[in-house]
Amino acid sequence: MDKKSLVIVGAHCGDGEIQAGAIAHKYAKNGWNVTFLHLTAGEKGNPPHLSVEEYRKQKIEEAEKVAGILGGKSITLEYKDAELTFNDDIITDVATLMRQLRPDVVITHWENSIHPDHSLCQRIVEAAQLKAGLQGFDLDGLNPHYYPYYHSENWEDMEGYEPDIFVDVTEEFETYLEALSNYWFIMNSASFRYFDYYKALGTVRGCLNRTEYAQTLKTPTGRNVRKGKFIPGFEL
Repeated sequence: MDKKSLVIVGAHCGDGEIQAGAIAHKYAKNGWNVTFLHLTAGEKGNPPHLSVEEYRKQKIEEAEKVAGILGGKSITLEYKDAELTFNDDIITDVATLMRQLRPDVVITHWENSIHPDHSLCQRIVEAAQLKAGLQGFDLDGLNPHYYPYYHSENWEDMEGYEPDIFVDVTEEFETYLEALSNYWFIMNSASFRYFDYYKALGTVRGCLNRTEYAQTLKTPTGRNVRKGKFIPGFEL
């Protein structure tokens, strides 16, 4: 029997991991193929000692290491940080990858964000869902594949974000924190305390879930809401 597949799509290297890295690790431990797909490297937030290109290389390497710790793999596309646009090229690229990876479920950003790349990312995932799923699009001869998707929690994407699903990640949280510590920006950002925030967020969501730690998901706007402790339809 083929393994089930989970794909986490983030605008930048690090987004998907901080949002749903513990969920990803939970599913990887249970035999799923897990892929972190980054539309850009997030290279424009480069530290003073590195050029944008040097930081891009570093972030891609960090993403590969983090994905490995969480039990998955990392793919970074060639698009530029803070320059994403909603166009057919990127929709086709993502749809083609989805036909290759054939995810049973996809996790991405929430629709409202203070970062334009984040907002565009979820729109791209939604548009690619249609293009990947329809027989009428010829994408490198690959068979059509339709996937459900959910939104995950990011401090920059909180307008209107009210979680529908709390996933118990108590057993995975220590590994999740270990993985995050391999990103330079998470441990060294002067503008935001990423590590502290996401450790605290896991604790707060765990309190509400009556578990030690939890991460949350939100059902896309207009879809039927199904609350539960696993991704609906993909209980472990």
